[in-house]
Amino acid sequence: AVVSTQSTGMIQNTFEAAVLLEKFPKSQIDIFVQVLQSDGGERCVSINATTLALINAGIPMKDYVCACAATVYQDTALLDINHLEEFSRGPLFMLAVMPKSEKIVQLQLDNRLHNDHLDKVVKQTIQGCKDIQVLLDRKIKERTVEAAAAYDIKPRV
Repeated sequence: AVVSTQSTGMIQNTFEAAVLLEKFPKSQIDIFVQVLQSDGGERCVSINATTLALINAGIPMKDYVCACAATVYQDTALLDINHLEEFSRGPLFMLAVMPKSEKIVQLQLDNRLHNDHLDKVVKQTIQGCKDIQVLLDRKIKERTVEAAAAYDIKPRV
C-alpha cells in the first residue's frame, strides 16, 4: 500500500525541519514511500526509511530524523508497537525527533493519554528514537565500508 495522503503531509512537515533546504534553492525533493508489508508502525518506518534514503542520496540534514511509537498498557509504556497494539483502544503516541538535540519534529497522539503517563512515555519514546539512530548509523557505516571496498578505498569510519 502506498502511504496515505495524511502520512505524506506528515512526512513532508517532518523533513522540512531537518533537511538543509537553503542548500537547494529553487529545487524540489520528492519522497515516495511504499509499504510492501506491514505489522503496524507504517508512519515510523516511513520516517526512518526516508532518513536512510536522504542520507544515501547525499541530501544534507541537520541530524537524523528517527521515529518511534508507543502506547500504554496497564501502566506500562510499550515501544515499537505492532498492528494489534496500534489499533487497540489505548493511546497511540508517535514521536519523530532529531536525536542529538532531542528536538521533536513530529508528535502525534491518537486517543487520550493520561497526564500521569505523558512524561514517562515521552522519555521512553525519545530513548527509542535514539536507539533507532544508533542502528541507522551502524547500517550507514557498514554500507559506506562496502561501497568503499567496491572501489578499493579504505574509508575512515
